[in-house]
Amino acid sequence: RHNSVARMGAGGQAPQRARRGGAARVAGSGHTRAPVISQIVGTRTRAAVTRHEVLAAVFSVRADEQGFASLHVLIWQRAQSPDAGKWALPGGLLDVDEDVDSSIRTHLAEKVDLAEVAHLEQLGTFSEPHRQPGDRVVATGFVGLVPFGVNPTLPPDTAWLSLDHLPPMAFDHGRIIDRAHDRLRGKLSYTNIAFALAPDAFTVAELARIYFAVLGHHVDPTNLQRILTRRGMLSPTGSTASPGRAGGRPAAQYRFSTRELRVTDPFAAFRPPDVSAIRVR
Repeated sequence: RHNSVARMGAGGQAPQRARRGGAARVAGSGHTRAPVISQIVGTRTRAAVTRHEVLAAVFSVRADEQGFASLHVLIWQRAQSPDAGKWALPGGLLDVDEDVDSSIRTHLAEKVDLAEVAHLEQLGTFSEPHRQPGDRVVATGFVGLVPFGVNPTLPPDTAWLSLDHLPPMAFDHGRIIDRAHDRLRGKLSYTNIAFALAPDAFTVAELARIYFAVLGHHVDPTNLQRILTRRGMLSPTGSTASPGRAGGRPAAQYRFSTRELRVTDPFAAFRPPDVSAIRVR
């Protein structure tokens, strides 16, 4: 306590001192952190240089060659250090004259046609001090959604990859993807957010496959139709889907009543069953 009083300057203010930290190893990352100027203000150490970036986990349900649908995320492969060769979320640094919403749209436009992103919302802030080497970088994360069947043209370094088989991710981007996935799973239960993953017209069975891809467990189509109809989320199109190879009665097609995010039931939840889910094709 006496030492703290002795360090106080005129007017009771603690003097500010610049401190340059030497190069340090970032635990678990394999990187060497460059020297960073910091300031000691009272008992707090503040980074003299803090940058702000925006990152988006853009999801889409996509089918493989066997017709099995799974949730994919849009990522690109880094060509330069740090973490060269690893995969990263689209995004970039915030310019001095931008807010985070306009910035992420600018950066996403370099990877995908924004007209094909049906929904975009803020996810949260990621501010672990050493989340990447060098100057401190704070990230604002976003969740984006692209409907099933939409195939935007992508740059050569960018791809849709399944969450079931993600490659090594750069920095903390894997954690951001996990958090975005949790947000999406939760919102399927109490909002109409599936409108941004579904095509304009769909059968109930096709919609159930989309729910399965996101939730990771089987959702009964009949129960799904009953719940969504009761909430006023579905409208019949008056059309039917073409019969599949097995033939049978053509299935009725539906669309979402609105393609804007709405809270439909804040107390609902689609819980996983007690038995192992069966793949829905």
